[in-house]
Order: sequence, then C-alpha cells, then structure tokens
Amino acid sequence: MHHRSLGGDQGPRISAVCLGALPFGTTVDEPTSYAILDRFAEAGGTFVDTANNYACWVPGATGDESELLLGRWLRSRGAAGRTVLATKAGARPDPARGDRWPANAEGLAGPVLRAALEGSLRRLGTDRVDLYYAHVEDRGVPLEETVEALAGLVRDGRVGALGASNHPTWRLAEARTVAAGRGLPGFRAVQQRHTYLHPRRDLPPGLQRETDEELLDYAAAHPDLTLLGYSPLMAGAYTRADRPLPERYDHPGSVVRLRVLAEVAAECGATRNQVVLAWLMGGPVPVVPVLGVSSVGQLDECLAALDLELDPCQRARLDTA
Repeated sequence: MHHRSLGGDQGPRISAVCLGALPFGTTVDEPTSYAILDRFAEAGGTFVDTANNYACWVPGATGDESELLLGRWLRSRGAAGRTVLATKAGARPDPARGDRWPANAEGLAGPVLRAALEGSLRRLGTDRVDLYYAHVEDRGVPLEETVEALAGLVRDGRVGALGASNHPTWRLAEARTVAAGRGLPGFRAVQQRHTYLHPRRDLPPGLQRETDEELLDYAAAHPDLTLLGYSPLMAGAYTRADRPLPERYDHPGSVVRLRVLAEVAAECGATRNQVVLAWLMGGPVPVVPVLGVSSVGQLDECLAALDLELDPCQRARLDTA
C-alpha cells in the first residue's frame, strides 16, 4: 500500500486510496462489509470514509447504518488506533424540514454541526474523528457561522482535520479565506465526484459536484489541500455491460475517451477500472480515490491499480482524448 499525507506535510498519514463505507449495512450486508474492511486493512489500507446519512435513500434505511456498522467493526477488530476515520454532516434528513430528501437536509448551521458530530461519535463508538466534512454546501447559513462551528470542533479535540464535499470551488476558497483571516483551522480536504470521463455541461450540478478544471487549478496552487474523488468507477459502468453510462457522462465526447481508455488498458494488461484509478492517483494533482465496492474481488481489482504506472505517452493520450 502506498501512503501520503492528508492536508499537507503536517497532516496525518493516509493510504493512497480511501475505502468508502457508503453501502455498508444497507445494500452490502454485514458479513460482506466486514470481509471488505478486513481485506482493506490487511492490504495496508488505513483511510475509511462514511457520513451521517449513508444510505438514507435506501428503502427502510435511516442513515445510521454505515456509521453503526463501521463502529462495530472498529471495536471488534481493535482497529480504531490504526484507522484514519472520516465522516460528514449536512445532508442527513431532518424531519422538521419535511419528508423529501435532499430538500430536508439538515444543513450547516453551528448547532446542527455540533449535534451531528455527537451523533456520529456515538454511532462510531469513538470520541474523535480524523476528518470531518461539510457534506453539501448550505447557502442558507452564513459561511462565517459554519467556519466558526467547525473550527470549534477542532479546538475541542473531537475533530482532527476539516473537509468540504459537494462545494463549488469559489465557496471552498472563500471558506478557507474566512478561516485564515480569523486564525482558525480551515478546509484541508475536498471530496467531489471525479472520474476519467468529462461530464456534460448542459445539465445542472444538483446535489453532487464534479471536479472541474477550476478545482484542479486551485488544488495545484494550494499544496495544503488534498483532493479526493468519489464514484471514480461510475458503479461499474466502465466494465459491466449491464451498467450503462450515467446520463451526465453519456455524450459523444465519451466515445473517444472510452476508446483510448480501452487501448491503454490492453497495452498495460490491466482493466479499464485500474487504468482510471492509476490516472487519478498519478496526475499532476494527485487524487485519492474513494473506492465504493460491494465485494472483496472488486476491492482486490482496485488495489492492483496502486502498482500500475502509466508512461508519459499513455497519460498524454488519456489526457488529450
């Protein structure tokens, strides 16, 4: 397993890939979830990602499931001390705001963030998380309030580093400026949707935000910011005939990029999934892929990408396709 620092040289050491626990306890049962977590740890993986609303959209789920399962696994394996744990707040359904998600998301007000963290710590069975994300932007709350509240959680010792997810780059930059101007800890990580294919620009962004050139430029200029990419493999759409491309990526430009991706994969003796992950990790702005898998076999395929090196010609062809 390769490792790197989170949020600059002074941050905690993390594995170069992050295991996403989103489906654990809902669409992936507990024995399978434990097997995946065990295999990840056995391979040297240390970085695990969840949220306080995973996976509330699954029928019958509450949003507690992923954190609860992860907490049970951490206790059963005595793994808390060797696991870099990330969770999120802001997108959990709030019944007081209605019964339609995500319109009823809890948001990023100070009292909400403090209460959300208490709930996450209780479900995870710990007194601290290493990385805490503002899960989705909330323009109904002053940015200063969110920044102050998150910094207070760090000051209290219950949070290590702070991150933002599903925020446009200008909001991320503004929040970091506010924090710096007040001498407060700011966002050191940003997690957005990121894959090899380019999204369509004629569709509204919705709840989930894409990594775009603006964010890549910003991250390149700020080495204290770690970029993470979720849904890098589009739920199997690169390799499975039964998984069509998501609408956001189904456009003529994808045809060319998919052809080049297949050519490079054949040259490397690798799968297209592995090439996508290697492309993300080895770019000018290295990305930490958040792996969403539902079996140990899928995880093993992803882990093999850690040892795949694309030569400069292959990377140039992928970049310019």
